[in-house]
Amino acid sequence: MELTQAQIEERVAVLKRFRALLEQQRNKFREYLHVLECQQGKIEVDDGDALFAHTRLEEQIVSSIENLQKVIEPVQSMYNAVAFGSSLREEDKTSVQKMQSELAALQKKVLVQNQQNQNLLKLHMEQIKKQIAEVHRANPYLGKRSVYAGANSAGGSFIAEA
Repeated sequence: MELTQAQIEERVAVLKRFRALLEQQRNKFREYLHVLECQQGKIEVDDGDALFAHTRLEEQIVSSIENLQKVIEPVQSMYNAVAFGSSLREEDKTSVQKMQSELAALQKKVLVQNQQNQNLLKLHMEQIKKQIAEVHRANPYLGKRSVYAGANSAGGSFIAEA
């Protein structure tokens, strides 16, 4: 089967677009991994403000990745239809496969780092809860009645009696 020039150009355009989208997604995942790694440090040093800023940045990156994935899925379907049994060069197919495997590896690293951060955060939260409980137990006034609470047990007011 001989392809027309228009069909070849269409296939090349799909390949280029798919490759560009994969590169964008790979860069977003690298950025996300970097944010997670920085976030880990902020958890360890108990920097709440920086942690909050990293969390906001993380949300933006995840949203960007999700939006990019919505674009990638139909282009990937087009690429798969074009690449199957087509005259695309083997090196082009190989480069796409390589990017996809790099992306999969990055996704795994992101998941691992995210889980580490969650575990660190849980541990840190438990330590804070213990500290709060210790402060609560160390309160010398815990369970004692205030000296002001029993000052007027007859029910009258000092102002009214004066």
